[in-house]
Amino acid sequence: MNCLENLDYLNIFTSKKIYRNLSVPNLVSFALIREEGTLSETGALVVNTGKYTGRSPKDRFIVSQDSVNELINWGSVNLPIEEKIFENLYSQVCEYLGDKDLFVFDGYVGAMEEYKLPIRVVNELASEALLSNQLFRRPDKDMLSTHEAEFTVIAAPGFKAKGASDGVNSEAFIIINFDKKIVLIGGTQYAGEIKKSIFSIMNFLLPLRGVFPMHCSANIGKDGDTAVFFGLSGTGKTTLSADASRKLIGDDEHGWCDKGVFNFEGGCYAKAIKLNKENEKEIFSALKFGALLENVVLDHNNVPNYDDDSLTENTRGGYPLEYIENAELSGIGGHPNTIIFLTADAFGVIPPISKLSKEAAMYHFISGYTSKLAGTERGITEPTATFSSCFGEPFMLMKPSVYAKLLGERIDKHNTEVFLVNTGWTGGQYGEGSRMKLSYTRAMVKAALEGSLKDVEYTHHPIFKVAVPNSVPNVPSEILNPENTWDNKEKYTKKANELAFKFSENFKKFNGISEGIKEAGPIAK
Repeated sequence: MNCLENLDYLNIFTSKKIYRNLSVPNLVSFALIREEGTLSETGALVVNTGKYTGRSPKDRFIVSQDSVNELINWGSVNLPIEEKIFENLYSQVCEYLGDKDLFVFDGYVGAMEEYKLPIRVVNELASEALLSNQLFRRPDKDMLSTHEAEFTVIAAPGFKAKGASDGVNSEAFIIINFDKKIVLIGGTQYAGEIKKSIFSIMNFLLPLRGVFPMHCSANIGKDGDTAVFFGLSGTGKTTLSADASRKLIGDDEHGWCDKGVFNFEGGCYAKAIKLNKENEKEIFSALKFGALLENVVLDHNNVPNYDDDSLTENTRGGYPLEYIENAELSGIGGHPNTIIFLTADAFGVIPPISKLSKEAAMYHFISGYTSKLAGTERGITEPTATFSSCFGEPFMLMKPSVYAKLLGERIDKHNTEVFLVNTGWTGGQYGEGSRMKLSYTRAMVKAALEGSLKDVEYTHHPIFKVAVPNSVPNVPSEILNPENTWDNKEKYTKKANELAFKFSENFKKFNGISEGIKEAGPIAK
Protein backbone atom coordinates (compact mmCIF):
# COMPACT_ATOMS: atom_id res chain seq x y z
CA MET A 1 0.00 0.00 0.00
CA ASN A 2 1.15 3.53 -0.82
CA CYS A 3 0.78 5.36 2.51
CA LEU A 4 1.56 8.98 3.33
CA GLU A 5 3.34 9.59 6.60
CA ASN A 6 1.18 12.54 7.65
CA LEU A 7 -0.85 15.59 6.69
CA ASP A 8 0.46 17.69 9.56
CA TYR A 9 1.10 20.69 7.29
CA LEU A 10 -2.69 20.89 6.83
CA ASN A 11 -3.25 20.58 10.59
CA ILE A 12 -4.79 17.16 10.02
CA PHE A 13 -3.28 14.95 12.70
CA THR A 14 -4.96 11.62 12.07
CA SER A 15 -4.11 8.64 14.25
CA LYS A 16 -5.10 6.28 11.44
CA LYS A 17 -3.63 5.53 8.00
CA ILE A 18 -3.36 7.88 5.05
CA TYR A 19 -3.56 6.05 1.71
CA ARG A 20 -2.17 7.90 -1.31
CA ASN A 21 -3.10 7.23 -4.95
CA LEU A 22 -4.28 3.69 -4.39
CA SER A 23 -5.05 1.57 -7.43
CA VAL A 24 -8.64 1.34 -8.64
CA PRO A 25 -9.05 -2.28 -7.38
CA ASN A 26 -7.76 -1.26 -3.95
CA LEU A 27 -10.08 1.74 -3.74
CA VAL A 28 -13.07 -0.37 -4.77
CA SER A 29 -12.08 -3.02 -2.24
CA PHE A 30 -11.84 -0.43 0.56
CA ALA A 31 -15.21 1.03 -0.39
CA LEU A 32 -16.87 -2.39 -0.28
CA ILE A 33 -15.24 -3.39 3.03
CA ARG A 34 -16.31 -0.07 4.55
CA GLU A 35 -19.84 -0.60 3.17
CA GLU A 36 -19.79 2.64 1.21
CA GLY A 37 -21.46 0.98 -1.76
CA THR A 38 -22.14 -2.18 -3.74
CA LEU A 39 -21.08 -3.50 -7.13
CA SER A 40 -23.48 -3.47 -10.04
CA GLU A 41 -23.75 -6.42 -12.42
CA THR A 42 -21.17 -4.73 -14.69
CA GLY A 43 -18.75 -4.09 -11.82
CA ALA A 44 -19.39 -0.37 -11.28
CA LEU A 45 -19.35 0.81 -7.67
CA VAL A 46 -22.81 2.13 -6.77
CA VAL A 47 -23.20 4.59 -3.88
CA ASN A 48 -26.09 6.49 -2.35
CA THR A 49 -25.07 10.06 -1.53
CA GLY A 50 -27.90 10.52 0.96
CA LYS A 51 -29.63 13.85 1.46
CA TYR A 52 -27.55 15.71 -1.12
CA THR A 53 -27.97 14.23 -4.60
CA GLY A 54 -26.78 17.32 -6.46
CA ARG A 55 -24.86 20.52 -5.98
CA SER A 56 -25.93 22.81 -3.15
CA PRO A 57 -25.43 26.29 -4.68
CA LYS A 58 -26.60 28.24 -1.62
CA ASP A 59 -23.90 26.47 0.42
CA ARG A 60 -20.97 27.37 -1.86
CA PHE A 61 -18.89 30.31 -0.59
CA ILE A 62 -15.70 32.16 -1.49
CA VAL A 63 -13.62 33.68 1.29
CA SER A 64 -13.62 37.46 1.00
CA GLN A 65 -9.97 38.53 0.68
CA ASP A 66 -8.16 41.59 -0.68
CA SER A 67 -6.43 39.43 -3.30
CA VAL A 68 -9.71 38.47 -5.02
CA ASN A 69 -12.41 40.92 -3.91
CA GLU A 70 -12.18 43.19 -6.97
CA LEU A 71 -12.12 40.25 -9.39
CA ILE A 72 -15.02 38.14 -8.11
CA ASN A 73 -18.52 38.74 -9.48
CA TRP A 74 -20.15 38.80 -6.04
CA GLY A 75 -23.88 38.17 -5.77
CA SER A 76 -26.41 35.39 -5.33
CA VAL A 77 -24.13 32.91 -7.14
CA ASN A 78 -20.73 33.83 -5.71
CA LEU A 79 -21.44 34.23 -2.00
CA PRO A 80 -18.77 35.89 0.18
CA ILE A 81 -17.82 34.52 3.59
CA GLU A 82 -15.53 35.89 6.29
CA GLU A 83 -12.14 34.28 6.82
CA LYS A 84 -12.84 33.69 10.51
CA ILE A 85 -15.82 31.51 9.60
CA PHE A 86 -13.60 29.47 7.28
CA GLU A 87 -10.95 29.12 10.00
CA ASN A 88 -13.51 27.94 12.55
CA LEU A 89 -14.94 25.29 10.23
CA TYR A 90 -11.48 24.29 9.04
CA SER A 91 -10.41 23.65 12.65
CA GLN A 92 -13.54 21.58 13.30
CA VAL A 93 -13.08 19.50 10.14
CA CYS A 94 -9.42 18.79 10.93
CA GLU A 95 -10.40 17.64 14.42
CA TYR A 96 -13.18 15.47 12.95
CA LEU A 97 -10.72 13.78 10.57
CA GLY A 98 -8.29 13.06 13.41
CA ASP A 99 -9.54 9.52 13.97
CA LYS A 100 -10.28 8.58 10.35
CA ASP A 101 -8.47 6.60 7.70
CA LEU A 102 -7.97 9.05 4.82
CA PHE A 103 -7.61 8.57 1.08
CA VAL A 104 -5.45 11.08 -0.79
CA PHE A 105 -5.44 11.63 -4.53
CA ASP A 106 -2.53 13.59 -5.99
CA GLY A 107 -2.93 14.61 -9.61
CA TYR A 108 -3.64 17.62 -11.74
CA VAL A 109 -6.10 19.38 -14.02
CA GLY A 110 -5.24 20.77 -17.41
CA ALA A 111 -3.93 18.62 -20.27
CA MET A 112 -1.79 21.45 -21.66
CA GLU A 113 1.53 21.41 -19.82
CA GLU A 114 1.78 25.20 -19.56
CA TYR A 115 -1.55 25.47 -17.76
CA LYS A 116 -1.81 22.35 -15.65
CA LEU A 117 -2.71 22.83 -12.00
CA PRO A 118 -1.35 20.26 -9.51
CA ILE A 119 -4.01 19.36 -6.95
CA ARG A 120 -4.44 17.18 -3.87
CA VAL A 121 -7.81 15.79 -2.78
CA VAL A 122 -8.04 14.53 0.80
CA ASN A 123 -11.04 12.21 0.96
CA GLU A 124 -12.84 10.79 3.95
CA LEU A 125 -14.42 8.12 1.72
CA ALA A 126 -12.68 5.59 -0.52
CA SER A 127 -15.53 5.93 -3.02
CA GLU A 128 -14.91 9.66 -3.39
CA ALA A 129 -11.18 8.97 -3.77
CA LEU A 130 -12.10 6.56 -6.58
CA LEU A 131 -14.02 9.27 -8.38
CA SER A 132 -11.22 11.81 -7.81
CA ASN A 133 -8.85 9.30 -9.41
CA GLN A 134 -11.13 8.74 -12.39
CA LEU A 135 -12.21 12.33 -13.04
CA PHE A 136 -8.95 14.24 -12.67
CA ARG A 137 -5.74 13.70 -14.61
CA ARG A 138 -3.53 10.99 -13.17
CA PRO A 139 0.24 11.43 -12.86
CA ASP A 140 2.76 8.77 -13.79
CA LYS A 141 5.25 7.50 -11.18
CA ASP A 142 7.88 10.13 -11.97
CA MET A 143 5.37 12.96 -11.73
CA LEU A 144 3.95 11.55 -8.52
CA SER A 145 7.37 11.43 -6.87
CA THR A 146 7.83 15.19 -7.36
CA HIS A 147 4.19 16.22 -6.98
CA GLU A 148 3.48 19.42 -5.05
CA ALA A 149 -0.16 20.48 -4.92
CA GLU A 150 -1.01 24.11 -5.59
CA PHE A 151 -4.61 23.65 -4.44
CA THR A 152 -5.99 21.14 -1.94
CA VAL A 153 -9.56 19.93 -1.56
CA ILE A 154 -10.55 18.48 1.82
CA ALA A 155 -13.78 16.50 1.56
CA ALA A 156 -15.42 15.43 4.82
CA PRO A 157 -19.04 14.51 4.02
CA GLY A 158 -19.55 13.01 7.47
CA PHE A 159 -18.95 16.33 9.21
CA LYS A 160 -22.13 18.38 9.59
CA ALA A 161 -21.99 22.12 10.24
CA LYS A 162 -24.34 23.74 12.73
CA GLY A 163 -25.83 26.12 10.20
CA ALA A 164 -26.16 29.75 11.29
CA SER A 165 -24.16 29.25 14.48
CA ASP A 166 -21.22 28.21 12.31
CA GLY A 167 -21.83 31.13 9.95
CA VAL A 168 -23.21 29.06 7.06
CA ASN A 169 -26.66 28.27 5.69
CA SER A 170 -27.01 24.57 6.51
CA GLU A 171 -25.09 21.47 7.54
CA ALA A 172 -23.37 21.45 4.14
CA PHE A 173 -20.68 23.87 2.99
CA ILE A 174 -18.24 24.28 0.13
CA ILE A 175 -15.75 27.08 0.80
CA ILE A 176 -12.99 28.21 -1.57
CA ASN A 177 -10.08 30.02 0.08
CA PHE A 178 -7.77 31.47 -2.60
CA ASP A 179 -5.13 32.82 -0.22
CA LYS A 180 -4.73 29.47 1.54
CA LYS A 181 -5.40 27.56 -1.73
CA ILE A 182 -7.80 25.23 0.03
CA VAL A 183 -11.33 24.05 -0.74
CA LEU A 184 -13.18 22.85 2.35
CA ILE A 185 -16.20 20.58 1.80
CA GLY A 186 -18.42 19.17 4.52
CA GLY A 187 -21.90 17.78 5.00
CA THR A 188 -22.42 16.57 1.43
CA GLN A 189 -21.29 13.36 -0.25
CA TYR A 190 -22.22 14.47 -3.75
CA ALA A 191 -18.90 14.18 -5.58
CA GLY A 192 -19.83 16.86 -8.09
CA GLU A 193 -18.91 19.42 -5.43
CA ILE A 194 -15.27 18.27 -5.61
CA LYS A 195 -15.23 18.36 -9.39
CA LYS A 196 -16.93 21.74 -9.75
CA SER A 197 -14.90 23.45 -7.04
CA ILE A 198 -11.74 22.71 -9.01
CA PHE A 199 -13.47 23.84 -12.21
CA SER A 200 -14.41 27.12 -10.50
CA ILE A 201 -10.79 27.66 -9.50
CA MET A 202 -9.61 27.12 -13.08
CA ASN A 203 -12.28 29.53 -14.31
CA PHE A 204 -10.80 32.17 -12.01
CA LEU A 205 -7.09 31.54 -12.61
CA LEU A 206 -6.98 31.04 -16.38
CA PRO A 207 -8.44 34.37 -17.60
CA LEU A 208 -5.67 36.08 -15.62
CA ARG A 209 -3.28 34.24 -17.98
CA GLY A 210 -5.25 35.04 -21.15
CA VAL A 211 -6.87 31.59 -21.41
CA PHE A 212 -10.59 31.17 -22.10
CA PRO A 213 -12.09 28.57 -19.72
CA MET A 214 -15.23 26.86 -21.08
CA HIS A 215 -18.07 24.77 -19.68
CA CYS A 216 -18.31 22.68 -22.83
CA SER A 217 -17.64 19.35 -24.47
CA ALA A 218 -15.18 19.05 -27.36
CA ASN A 219 -14.30 16.59 -30.11
CA ILE A 220 -12.08 16.21 -33.19
CA GLY A 221 -13.04 15.14 -36.71
CA LYS A 222 -11.08 12.78 -38.92
CA ASP A 223 -9.43 15.74 -40.66
CA GLY A 224 -8.30 17.25 -37.37
CA ASP A 225 -11.06 19.86 -37.15
CA THR A 226 -12.07 20.69 -33.58
CA ALA A 227 -15.57 21.54 -32.36
CA VAL A 228 -16.85 22.64 -28.98
CA PHE A 229 -20.39 22.27 -27.64
CA PHE A 230 -21.85 24.60 -25.01
CA GLY A 231 -25.13 23.74 -23.34
CA LEU A 232 -26.91 23.44 -20.01
CA SER A 233 -28.29 20.21 -18.57
CA GLY A 234 -30.76 18.45 -20.83
CA THR A 235 -29.72 20.16 -24.07
CA GLY A 236 -27.76 17.20 -25.49
CA LYS A 237 -24.18 18.37 -24.94
CA THR A 238 -22.85 14.96 -23.91
CA THR A 239 -24.97 13.00 -26.40
CA LEU A 240 -24.07 15.12 -29.44
CA SER A 241 -20.35 15.35 -28.66
CA ALA A 242 -20.05 11.56 -28.18
CA ASP A 243 -20.01 10.95 -31.93
CA ALA A 244 -18.63 7.65 -33.21
CA SER A 245 -17.13 9.45 -36.23
CA ARG A 246 -15.22 11.96 -34.09
CA LYS A 247 -12.76 11.61 -31.20
CA LEU A 248 -13.95 12.89 -27.84
CA ILE A 249 -11.52 15.35 -26.19
CA GLY A 250 -13.73 15.73 -23.14
CA ASP A 251 -17.35 16.04 -22.10
CA ASP A 252 -17.44 19.04 -19.78
CA GLU A 253 -14.50 21.36 -19.00
CA HIS A 254 -11.92 22.87 -21.35
CA GLY A 255 -9.59 25.78 -21.87
CA TRP A 256 -8.83 27.62 -25.14
CA CYS A 257 -5.31 29.02 -25.25
CA ASP A 258 -2.97 30.26 -28.00
CA LYS A 259 -2.16 26.65 -28.93
CA GLY A 260 -5.71 25.33 -29.11
CA VAL A 261 -8.22 23.56 -26.86
CA PHE A 262 -7.31 21.37 -23.90
CA ASN A 263 -9.39 19.27 -21.52
CA PHE A 264 -9.14 20.03 -17.81
CA GLU A 265 -10.04 16.51 -16.74
CA GLY A 266 -9.11 12.89 -17.29
CA GLY A 267 -12.61 11.52 -17.02
CA CYS A 268 -16.33 12.07 -17.47
CA TYR A 269 -19.18 12.65 -15.03
CA ALA A 270 -22.29 11.97 -17.08
CA LYS A 271 -25.95 12.12 -16.16
CA ALA A 272 -27.26 8.56 -16.13
CA ILE A 273 -31.02 9.09 -15.99
CA LYS A 274 -32.83 7.36 -18.88
CA LEU A 275 -29.49 6.05 -20.15
CA ASN A 276 -29.86 3.25 -22.69
CA LYS A 277 -27.47 1.26 -24.81
CA GLU A 278 -29.11 2.14 -28.13
CA ASN A 279 -28.90 5.93 -27.88
CA GLU A 280 -25.70 6.33 -25.83
CA LYS A 281 -23.66 3.22 -26.38
CA GLU A 282 -20.33 4.82 -25.43
CA ILE A 283 -21.50 6.02 -22.00
CA PHE A 284 -23.49 2.85 -21.30
CA SER A 285 -20.45 0.67 -22.00
CA ALA A 286 -18.17 2.86 -19.85
CA LEU A 287 -20.10 2.16 -16.63
CA LYS A 288 -18.11 -0.96 -15.73
CA PHE A 289 -15.55 -1.90 -13.08
CA GLY A 290 -13.71 1.22 -11.98
CA ALA A 291 -16.67 3.49 -12.69
CA LEU A 292 -18.72 5.08 -9.90
CA LEU A 293 -22.50 5.35 -10.06
CA GLU A 294 -24.21 7.84 -7.77
CA ASN A 295 -27.83 7.26 -6.69
CA VAL A 296 -28.58 4.75 -9.43
CA VAL A 297 -31.12 2.16 -8.26
CA LEU A 298 -30.22 -1.53 -8.65
CA ASP A 299 -32.71 -4.37 -9.08
CA HIS A 300 -32.48 -7.61 -7.07
CA ASN A 301 -29.83 -8.89 -9.51
CA ASN A 302 -27.75 -5.72 -9.09
CA VAL A 303 -28.64 -4.57 -12.59
CA PRO A 304 -28.85 -0.75 -12.79
CA ASN A 305 -32.29 0.62 -13.55
CA TYR A 306 -31.37 3.87 -15.25
CA ASP A 307 -35.04 4.82 -15.62
CA ASP A 308 -35.59 4.83 -11.85
CA ASP A 309 -35.52 8.40 -10.51
CA SER A 310 -36.81 7.54 -7.04
CA LEU A 311 -33.60 8.84 -5.43
CA THR A 312 -33.02 11.72 -7.84
CA GLU A 313 -33.26 12.79 -11.48
CA ASN A 314 -29.59 13.69 -11.16
CA THR A 315 -28.16 10.16 -11.22
CA ARG A 316 -24.49 10.21 -12.25
CA GLY A 317 -21.81 7.97 -13.68
CA GLY A 318 -18.11 8.79 -13.34
CA TYR A 319 -15.46 7.02 -15.41
CA PRO A 320 -12.03 7.70 -16.94
CA LEU A 321 -11.82 9.01 -20.50
CA GLU A 322 -10.08 5.83 -21.68
CA TYR A 323 -13.34 3.94 -21.04
CA ILE A 324 -14.71 5.77 -24.10
CA GLU A 325 -13.65 3.79 -27.15
CA ASN A 326 -13.14 6.75 -29.48
CA ALA A 327 -11.38 9.24 -27.22
CA GLU A 328 -8.48 11.64 -27.72
CA LEU A 329 -6.49 10.67 -24.63
CA SER A 330 -4.02 13.53 -24.98
CA GLY A 331 -6.92 15.81 -24.07
CA ILE A 332 -5.72 18.35 -26.64
CA GLY A 333 -7.21 19.66 -29.89
CA GLY A 334 -6.61 22.51 -32.31
CA HIS A 335 -8.41 25.83 -32.47
CA PRO A 336 -12.15 25.21 -32.92
CA ASN A 337 -13.45 25.53 -36.46
CA THR A 338 -17.00 25.41 -35.15
CA ILE A 339 -18.81 26.30 -31.93
CA ILE A 340 -22.25 24.87 -31.19
CA PHE A 341 -24.52 26.55 -28.64
CA LEU A 342 -27.23 24.11 -27.55
CA THR A 343 -30.60 25.14 -26.15
CA ALA A 344 -33.69 23.06 -25.40
CA ASP A 345 -36.39 25.65 -26.08
CA ALA A 346 -39.67 24.38 -24.64
CA PHE A 347 -41.48 27.38 -26.12
CA GLY A 348 -40.86 25.82 -29.55
CA VAL A 349 -40.00 29.14 -31.20
CA ILE A 350 -36.21 29.25 -31.68
CA PRO A 351 -35.07 27.88 -35.07
CA PRO A 352 -33.61 24.33 -34.94
CA ILE A 353 -30.34 25.68 -36.30
CA SER A 354 -29.14 29.20 -37.02
CA LYS A 355 -25.85 30.95 -37.66
CA LEU A 356 -24.63 33.67 -35.29
CA SER A 357 -22.49 36.70 -35.92
CA LYS A 358 -19.66 37.33 -33.47
CA GLU A 359 -21.82 39.87 -31.61
CA ALA A 360 -24.81 37.52 -31.52
CA ALA A 361 -22.56 34.71 -30.30
CA MET A 362 -21.36 36.90 -27.44
CA TYR A 363 -24.95 37.88 -26.63
CA HIS A 364 -26.16 34.26 -26.49
CA PHE A 365 -23.05 33.21 -24.57
CA ILE A 366 -23.66 35.86 -21.92
CA SER A 367 -27.36 34.90 -21.80
CA GLY A 368 -26.92 31.10 -21.64
CA TYR A 369 -30.57 30.32 -22.37
CA THR A 370 -32.46 27.07 -22.15
CA SER A 371 -35.80 26.13 -20.59
CA LYS A 372 -36.77 23.80 -17.80
CA LEU A 373 -40.06 22.03 -17.33
CA ALA A 374 -41.99 22.10 -14.09
CA GLY A 375 -42.67 18.37 -14.21
CA THR A 376 -42.49 17.92 -10.46
CA GLU A 377 -44.73 20.85 -9.55
CA ARG A 378 -48.41 19.97 -9.63
CA GLY A 379 -50.57 22.31 -11.72
CA ILE A 380 -47.71 24.08 -13.54
CA THR A 381 -47.68 23.36 -17.26
CA GLU A 382 -45.86 26.38 -18.70
CA PRO A 383 -42.15 26.03 -19.48
CA THR A 384 -39.78 28.27 -17.53
CA ALA A 385 -37.02 30.21 -19.27
CA THR A 386 -33.68 29.69 -17.58
CA PHE A 387 -30.61 31.84 -18.14
CA SER A 388 -27.17 30.74 -16.94
CA SER A 389 -24.40 33.08 -18.06
CA CYS A 390 -21.60 31.49 -20.08
CA PHE A 391 -23.64 28.26 -20.05
CA GLY A 392 -22.26 27.64 -16.56
CA GLU A 393 -22.95 30.60 -14.27
CA PRO A 394 -22.51 28.68 -10.97
CA PHE A 395 -18.85 28.01 -11.83
CA MET A 396 -17.85 31.35 -13.37
CA LEU A 397 -16.34 33.51 -10.65
CA MET A 398 -15.67 36.61 -12.73
CA LYS A 399 -18.14 38.83 -14.58
CA PRO A 400 -19.69 37.27 -17.72
CA SER A 401 -18.19 40.08 -19.82
CA VAL A 402 -14.68 38.81 -18.98
CA TYR A 403 -15.41 35.41 -20.51
CA ALA A 404 -17.43 36.85 -23.41
CA LYS A 405 -14.52 39.10 -24.38
CA LEU A 406 -12.22 36.06 -24.54
CA LEU A 407 -14.78 34.28 -26.73
CA GLY A 408 -15.12 37.21 -29.11
CA GLU A 409 -11.36 37.60 -29.48
CA ARG A 410 -10.99 33.94 -30.44
CA ILE A 411 -13.87 33.98 -32.92
CA ASP A 412 -12.17 36.92 -34.64
CA LYS A 413 -8.67 35.48 -34.57
CA HIS A 414 -9.54 31.98 -35.78
CA ASN A 415 -12.54 32.79 -38.00
CA THR A 416 -14.64 30.33 -36.00
CA GLU A 417 -18.23 29.74 -37.08
CA VAL A 418 -20.90 29.72 -34.36
CA PHE A 419 -24.28 28.02 -34.60
CA LEU A 420 -27.25 28.03 -32.23
CA VAL A 421 -28.96 24.61 -32.23
CA ASN A 422 -32.38 24.13 -30.63
CA THR A 423 -32.83 20.55 -29.41
CA GLY A 424 -36.17 21.46 -27.84
CA TRP A 425 -39.67 21.62 -29.26
CA THR A 426 -41.09 22.11 -32.75
CA GLY A 427 -44.64 22.48 -34.02
CA GLY A 428 -45.75 24.14 -30.80
CA GLN A 429 -44.63 24.63 -27.24
CA TYR A 430 -44.13 21.85 -24.71
CA GLY A 431 -47.40 19.94 -24.33
CA GLU A 432 -48.54 20.84 -27.85
CA GLY A 433 -45.60 20.28 -30.19
CA SER A 434 -43.01 17.52 -30.14
CA ARG A 435 -39.31 17.27 -29.30
CA MET A 436 -37.02 17.77 -32.26
CA LYS A 437 -35.99 14.38 -33.67
CA LEU A 438 -32.47 13.47 -32.57
CA SER A 439 -31.72 12.25 -36.11
CA TYR A 440 -32.50 15.72 -37.48
CA THR A 441 -30.40 17.43 -34.81
CA ARG A 442 -27.48 15.11 -35.53
CA ALA A 443 -27.80 15.90 -39.26
CA MET A 444 -27.79 19.65 -38.57
CA VAL A 445 -24.75 19.41 -36.31
CA LYS A 446 -22.99 17.22 -38.90
CA ALA A 447 -23.68 19.79 -41.62
CA ALA A 448 -22.33 22.60 -39.45
CA LEU A 449 -19.17 20.68 -38.55
CA GLU A 450 -18.46 19.52 -42.11
CA GLY A 451 -18.90 22.96 -43.67
CA SER A 452 -22.06 22.08 -45.60
CA LEU A 453 -23.75 25.29 -44.46
CA LYS A 454 -21.10 27.68 -45.77
CA ASP A 455 -22.63 28.19 -49.20
CA VAL A 456 -26.38 27.78 -48.56
CA GLU A 457 -28.83 30.69 -48.56
CA TYR A 458 -29.97 32.09 -45.23
CA THR A 459 -33.09 33.93 -44.08
CA HIS A 460 -32.96 36.59 -41.34
CA HIS A 461 -35.28 35.84 -38.42
CA PRO A 462 -37.10 39.10 -37.55
CA ILE A 463 -37.45 38.40 -33.80
CA PHE A 464 -34.39 36.36 -32.86
CA LYS A 465 -32.16 38.21 -35.38
CA VAL A 466 -30.27 35.07 -36.39
CA ALA A 467 -29.49 33.67 -39.86
CA VAL A 468 -31.59 30.57 -40.60
CA PRO A 469 -30.34 28.24 -43.38
CA ASN A 470 -32.93 27.56 -46.08
CA SER A 471 -31.67 24.01 -46.51
CA VAL A 472 -29.71 21.40 -44.53
CA PRO A 473 -28.74 17.97 -45.92
CA ASN A 474 -31.07 15.19 -44.68
CA VAL A 475 -33.37 17.60 -42.86
CA PRO A 476 -36.86 18.57 -44.16
CA SER A 477 -36.66 22.22 -45.21
CA GLU A 478 -40.11 23.02 -43.82
CA ILE A 479 -38.95 22.55 -40.20
CA LEU A 480 -36.04 24.99 -40.46
CA ASN A 481 -38.32 28.00 -40.04
CA PRO A 482 -40.12 27.18 -36.77
CA GLU A 483 -43.15 29.30 -37.68
CA ASN A 484 -43.89 26.88 -40.52
CA THR A 485 -44.36 24.03 -38.05
CA TRP A 486 -47.05 25.83 -36.02
CA ASP A 487 -50.70 25.53 -37.10
CA ASN A 488 -51.48 28.86 -35.47
CA LYS A 489 -49.02 31.44 -36.84
CA GLU A 490 -50.30 34.22 -34.60
CA LYS A 491 -49.71 32.08 -31.54
CA TYR A 492 -46.16 31.39 -32.74
CA THR A 493 -45.46 35.11 -33.06
CA LYS A 494 -46.93 35.78 -29.61
CA LYS A 495 -44.76 33.07 -27.99
CA ALA A 496 -41.64 34.17 -29.88
CA ASN A 497 -42.15 37.75 -28.70
CA GLU A 498 -42.74 36.51 -25.16
CA LEU A 499 -39.39 34.71 -25.16
CA ALA A 500 -37.62 37.65 -26.82
CA PHE A 501 -38.90 39.88 -24.02
CA LYS A 502 -37.48 37.47 -21.42
CA PHE A 503 -34.10 37.65 -23.17
CA SER A 504 -34.19 41.46 -23.07
CA GLU A 505 -35.21 41.62 -19.43
CA ASN A 506 -32.52 39.15 -18.39
CA PHE A 507 -29.84 41.08 -20.31
CA LYS A 508 -30.56 44.30 -18.41
CA LYS A 509 -28.61 43.02 -15.41
CA PHE A 510 -25.31 42.94 -17.30
CA ASN A 511 -23.08 46.00 -17.16
CA GLY A 512 -20.22 47.07 -19.40
CA ILE A 513 -21.61 45.35 -22.51
CA SER A 514 -21.14 47.11 -25.85
CA GLU A 515 -24.16 48.38 -27.80
CA GLY A 516 -23.22 46.13 -30.71
CA ILE A 517 -23.64 43.04 -28.55
CA LYS A 518 -26.87 44.28 -26.98
CA GLU A 519 -28.38 45.02 -30.41
CA ALA A 520 -27.52 41.52 -31.66
CA GLY A 521 -30.01 39.88 -29.29
CA PRO A 522 -33.70 39.01 -29.79
CA ILE A 523 -36.19 41.88 -29.88
CA ALA A 524 -39.94 41.66 -29.40
CA LYS A 525 -41.94 43.10 -32.30
